[in-house]
Amino acid sequence: MRENRVVVTGMGVVTPIGIGREEFWKGLVAGKNGVSRVTHFDPSDFPSQMAAEVRDFHPDRWIDRKTAARMDRFTHFAIAASEMALDDSGLLHSPLLGERSGVIIGSGIGGSSSIENGCAILNRKGPRALDPFFVTRVLINMAPAMVSIRNGLKGPLSAPCMACSTGANAIGDAFRIIQRGDADIMLAGGAEASITPLPYGGFCASRSMSRRNDGVEKASRPFDKNRDGFVMGEGAGIVVLESLEQARSRGARIYAELAGYGNTADAYHVTAPEPGGDGMVRVMRKALADAGLKPEDIGYINAHGTSTVLNDKVESAAIIQTFGAHSRVLKVGSIKSMIGHLLAAAGAVEFFSMVMSVYTGIIPPTINYEEPDPECPLDYVSGGAEFPDLEAAISNSFGFGGGNACLAAKKYRDEK
Repeated sequence: MRENRVVVTGMGVVTPIGIGREEFWKGLVAGKNGVSRVTHFDPSDFPSQMAAEVRDFHPDRWIDRKTAARMDRFTHFAIAASEMALDDSGLLHSPLLGERSGVIIGSGIGGSSSIENGCAILNRKGPRALDPFFVTRVLINMAPAMVSIRNGLKGPLSAPCMACSTGANAIGDAFRIIQRGDADIMLAGGAEASITPLPYGGFCASRSMSRRNDGVEKASRPFDKNRDGFVMGEGAGIVVLESLEQARSRGARIYAELAGYGNTADAYHVTAPEPGGDGMVRVMRKALADAGLKPEDIGYINAHGTSTVLNDKVESAAIIQTFGAHSRVLKVGSIKSMIGHLLAAAGAVEFFSMVMSVYTGIIPPTINYEEPDPECPLDYVSGGAEFPDLEAAISNSFGFGGGNACLAAKKYRDEK
């Protein structure tokens, strides 16, 4: 059976350094830093006290106030990013949206602020005081459900939860759906808004977050020798995927072709990567093979690059094992240095960045990279944005539980 080619025609984001494609991309290329001391709550009693928060986000720009009041912040993010993506693609309010269009948006933690508020009300006032919309506020599937309802997307509907690889898995799953002909248009990505005391405190307890409280703007420093943990972020990234035939028929702008997807498991540990990087190597090889690309075809890797000691070391070793001698000339970068770790939204926002690099030929910098680590010996694009001639790139996402995802994109060529 012939597989449909799949292209990216729209993108929308809500991030700590910008809302919307143009503002976000401009911030990335400029090396804008979105990390500061936590303001969503008082972090004074927490071992880590910084985050990459979304500022100046007003849900009533996209959602009426009554409806918005019945949703959690992560759903606000998902709706905003989805409508920006549809608008960017030229499909917002289009009659093409219907039974042949669907949505896959995942989250890792879902409505954490609503859960915490609900627990406080239950403990203080009892069960009769709970809001009738409590359950629909906290459910992860409410993000794609609300996007589906608002835009008449009647095709496949799903809400994956794969920790930090969720957004990439959502895009990969949507890719497969279009490839096999079950839909022509898919919205896909991830949304997260978990900078609230309970999950934030939990990550502090796991000792996986940076404790650089005396220099928070330099806390997220992927691949740097002095890295000490990740910085939590929040936001959403949504892309519009279409079959090439559908995109061509309506004269759509095409950012890139999504050519390959890999998904593997470490089967090793709930938080730590497998020391040899086996799952990471296999997932990159699967994505390359799926795309029909050779290692030397790849010019750039948008790395998972969390700024944790283990992840960055193991990912670097896995890249070297996968790409061999070509790894010496590969460009590698981590935008988490600027936006923090968006958890379930990370893979989607980073896919957006990787696609923009293929489309524009610009690779954003990895900021805060000051002292090389001998165990991370790659070219991490640390001296400002670079402008290579990119034909193809990959984006890596690795999650707690050992889930790995890799997406491969290449420059769109109008070949019949």
